[in-house]
Amino acid sequence: MATESHVGGLLRSWRDARGMSQERLAARAGVSTRHLSFIETGRSAPGKDVLLAIAGALEVPLRDQNQLLLAAGLAPRYATSSLDGSELAIVRRALDHVLRQQEPFPAIVVDRVWNVLRVNQGAQRLLAAFQPPDLSPAVAGNAMLALVHPDGWKPFIVDWEDLAGHLVERLHRELAASPRDAQLSALLERVLAQPGVPAHWHKARLAADVRPFAAVHLRRGDLELRLFTMLTTLGTPLDVTAEELRIESYFPADDATESVLRSWAR
Repeated sequence: MATESHVGGLLRSWRDARGMSQERLAARAGVSTRHLSFIETGRSAPGKDVLLAIAGALEVPLRDQNQLLLAAGLAPRYATSSLDGSELAIVRRALDHVLRQQEPFPAIVVDRVWNVLRVNQGAQRLLAAFQPPDLSPAVAGNAMLALVHPDGWKPFIVDWEDLAGHLVERLHRELAASPRDAQLSALLERVLAQPGVPAHWHKARLAADVRPFAAVHLRRGDLELRLFTMLTTLGTPLDVTAEELRIESYFPADDATESVLRSWAR
């Protein structure tokens, strides 16, 4: 069957992307190596439970797990709910609570392709201070594009190449973890197409160490801020939209910056 061959090829591509042998994957998924081999070659059709076990062992994102199920002729398992819908009301409540708790320091919520979905008041004040008001909505609404665009944050970031390079490498890694994500691939292409992007950014450095946080040094006239950012994701979500949400929180890296951010909130 064509669907069997297609899902087998998808599983094999995910296994290759993870650098995992059939033996190791079979052991992690609780299936025999022979059965896994038959699935990959199209000689066996996986049931839903087996397919989800293999996908889980490969740490396939929920969005792509749905695609695997469809390729096998099975119904998708995970909903893709609207963040503004009733299904994710508890998620919205949690996000709003986290954003409030971060005050007066900035925090934003982004999706898997770095579109800005929510910001707290601290982030609004930071945007007002550094993001040009005439920046196009398509650029301003995406955290990655706003960072690398020459008319965005770039003129105000000290050591811009170091910070932006760190985040571009993160984008490379996210794409390596989800190699069939067309939207993520398109975002990386747009980022790399911006003027002034160094040539070495076009090649991933997956073997290099990646910092667990990003240092952000901003300067505009007499205003200077030093911050660091950290990303938070939701634990064990059962919805595609919820799984792909990330909260980027900004913290003051020195007393002077903390004093400025607190003064803005008065």
